[in-house]
Amino acid sequence: MNTERLIETIEQGGLDDRLTALYGADKLQEQRERYQKAVAAFEKRYGKRDDVRLFSVPGRSELSGNHTDHNHGCVVAASIDLDIIAVAAKTDDGVVRVKSEGFPEDVVTLADRKEPDPARFAYSDALIAGMCRGFCDRGFSTGGFVAYTTSSVLKGSGLSSSAAFEDMIGNIENHLYNDGRVDNVEIAKIAQYAENVFFGKPCGLMDQMACGVGGIIAIDFADPQNPMIDKIGFDLTAAGYALCIVNTGGNHADLTADYAAVPAEMKALAAALGATVLRETNEQAVLAALPALREKVGDRAVLRALHFFAENKRVAAQKKALQRGDLNAFFENVIASGRSSFCYLQNVYTTKNVAEQGLSLALCLAETYLAAKPGAFRVHGGGFAGTIQVFLRQEDVPGLAALMDGVFGRGATIPLHVRAAGAIAVL
Repeated sequence: MNTERLIETIEQGGLDDRLTALYGADKLQEQRERYQKAVAAFEKRYGKRDDVRLFSVPGRSELSGNHTDHNHGCVVAASIDLDIIAVAAKTDDGVVRVKSEGFPEDVVTLADRKEPDPARFAYSDALIAGMCRGFCDRGFSTGGFVAYTTSSVLKGSGLSSSAAFEDMIGNIENHLYNDGRVDNVEIAKIAQYAENVFFGKPCGLMDQMACGVGGIIAIDFADPQNPMIDKIGFDLTAAGYALCIVNTGGNHADLTADYAAVPAEMKALAAALGATVLRETNEQAVLAALPALREKVGDRAVLRALHFFAENKRVAAQKKALQRGDLNAFFENVIASGRSSFCYLQNVYTTKNVAEQGLSLALCLAETYLAAKPGAFRVHGGGFAGTIQVFLRQEDVPGLAALMDGVFGRGATIPLHVRAAGAIAVL
């Protein structure tokens, strides 16, 4: 429908069922206004259009498995009720124009951006070019479009705003040019390709997969081209618990080298053992070759490898714990995962700036707050800056928020809900 009719439809409740399913009845009016505002912003930028579509892609929270996916490990992750929404329409000029709220417009002429351009590494237009090239390479159709996006997924928060953006570009191309036939698992794989090859960041596949598929999922990346995905039906909210993200105010900008060093060091150690990734070897082989490995790849690489093997075991235990509803066992492993990440993976702060340790402070405060309460805490996402994750009873959330917001600023504590739907066309 056209933009004017779409605004009327939202205002009159025509999308209420869809919006309630995505965000909950308590947020219906807020989301109505958000979508109407997005359509109005689209119309102001790109004019009145007759065939306008709405799209949504959630952010994600990694529940288990910190920095394991890029070495073909295992994770448990969940999509959340913070998302990117897009208003989009086809064009016939072979140009993709995306205006994201608060950022300059990205303009990508598809015919001119078929190869990665190192000069555009770390820029969002590179992700657009990479997604479209990835679609073409896999035999799918692509074309031009105009889109306005707005996001509640905090940038640099560890909630995977970049993965959600990549999935969104694929989501739009899928529905505008492929009748929605490309499944979200395939879109996630293309998104990883775009980030690795066109954006210049050697990420794993977990972020894109969790944003795209939806719900709580366990993923085994032993074969990353065909990952094994299991849906886990556990309802954290129904069990009386909340998942909170605490935003310490640190940003992921300028930390690409820190992130890249994690998979690089793990793979360097694997190569020293005659393997490509750590999943192809084991902890016993590392321990048996410790003197040589320390000399060849260094102690930090050894520690990160040992974290990988222990984390994979924890993931299996946490998956089983959620499947049987054993939150005590799940929380025990959450805390163990966080301590391993701090001590051995070493992704809680960057050594470039040891004076800034917001994550370390937030973890210390969470541990103090939960000392006599059930729950768990750990570093969230890629680490080095951004957010921590806290599981706690719903009645304990206000106390946590008061503590954390007093240190890191109002609104630092963000209660989340798991969202069942992944990347979708809302209309």
